[in-house]
Amino acid sequence: MVTANVIGSGPNGLAAAVTLAKAGIEVTVYERNAIPGGGARSVEATLPGILHDHCAGFHPLSVNNAFVLDAQLDSFGLEWALPAIQYAHPLDYGRGAAAYRSIEHTGQQLGDPAWQVLFGPLARHFAKLSNDVVQPMLQFPQSPIGFTRFGMRAGLPVSLLAKAFRTAEAQALFAGVAAHAFQPFHTLGSSAIGVTLLAAAHAVGWPVAKGGSQAIVDAMLKALDHYGATVVTDAHISSLADVPTADIVMLNTGPAAAADILGSAVPDRIASGLRRYRYGPAAAPVSLAVEGGIPWLYEPARQAGTVHVGGSFAEIAVVEAQISKGRMPPNPFVLVGQQSVADPVRAHHNIHPVDAYAHVPAGYPHDATELIIRQLERFAPGVRERIVAHSSRTTADLEADNPNFVGGDIVSGANSLDQLLFRPRPALNPYRLGSTRAYLCSAATPPGAGAHGMAGYNAARSALEDLER
Repeated sequence: MVTANVIGSGPNGLAAAVTLAKAGIEVTVYERNAIPGGGARSVEATLPGILHDHCAGFHPLSVNNAFVLDAQLDSFGLEWALPAIQYAHPLDYGRGAAAYRSIEHTGQQLGDPAWQVLFGPLARHFAKLSNDVVQPMLQFPQSPIGFTRFGMRAGLPVSLLAKAFRTAEAQALFAGVAAHAFQPFHTLGSSAIGVTLLAAAHAVGWPVAKGGSQAIVDAMLKALDHYGATVVTDAHISSLADVPTADIVMLNTGPAAAADILGSAVPDRIASGLRRYRYGPAAAPVSLAVEGGIPWLYEPARQAGTVHVGGSFAEIAVVEAQISKGRMPPNPFVLVGQQSVADPVRAHHNIHPVDAYAHVPAGYPHDATELIIRQLERFAPGVRERIVAHSSRTTADLEADNPNFVGGDIVSGANSLDQLLFRPRPALNPYRLGSTRAYLCSAATPPGAGAHGMAGYNAARSALEDLER
């Protein structure tokens, strides 16, 4: 029987394991922590019974993607829930903007027809487009016309694409979603991630997993058990000598860590490419238990699953440029997750879990709790008095818990134009590590960060195709 070792049980490692196990391969997963799941875990970070998502909270690229459909995760208990408003962006003095499922309604609320003109075609054809954006960029697209339309927007700097909007609200709404890339707004390709997430919001929404992101992990673990796979926890793997020999090795690790584990088994030219991989700015997360939820002055933000906190387009552009240069601004961009808006059972006795993180420079050593609460107070006066418990993690805490988050980089690699196109290195098949039957399957490979599992699925499909050959 063909055997496979999967090193790392984040969502991509588990997706690779499920895909291989379903194909009849004998799979063993090794996880360094006591609990599998990586960035898709959920924990009681503040109060007993209040469940917070450890990292990933909303999953716009997970709905009906190739992996979720192939693995039939719904049959293993996975359910999705959508907020009434996908994401919101409060501005000063109670103003703001919101992204609804309906792109027409969103454009009308913004008072800016450019929103629908630019993003309507992408949202309407998102099913085809999403099949291309979750694949390596050096492959011929399944929908050439749609992908070209996407590329004409995604390849632009955020600062240039935003000039198409005539209202401050539309510019700010775009700035918030574009900031997910952790890139300065003036750089080529900085629009790519924002355009993708924005189109997904109007096409399928930004859902949460009912019961927390842990439900995604639990469904995959049930699938692995169903297919007879084994999961070994508390297993720190530093070289191939630490695991039994297998026909296939899947590495849900950073590129340099994969080169270290494989040692002489990987060709020098590939190892050199992996070690040149670059990381970007970081996140500093805070988990809050908030009585009654956050009292946003901009009312639609109270119905939004995700809230982007940072003020105007110009303000966010400045702070994103600062963190990329290693400078910590006093008014950082903050991403706020209000999962209980979509999944009300997450709240208990009117105490709501809120997961927030600030964009900070790589390796930023300080606790960002006060900076985050100050930004929340700016747009939701009185929130400080509603916080009944909180916990926080520094960038060092993030990396210690998950070595893939180098320097606190939760998207596992800088989203510069070259790495968007060629992550982790220029190759027609970025998952295959030479002829060694070893494959990189982490978020450092296409399509990048998120609990969508597509990097693991793509890598596993590559391994299965190689087996057939």
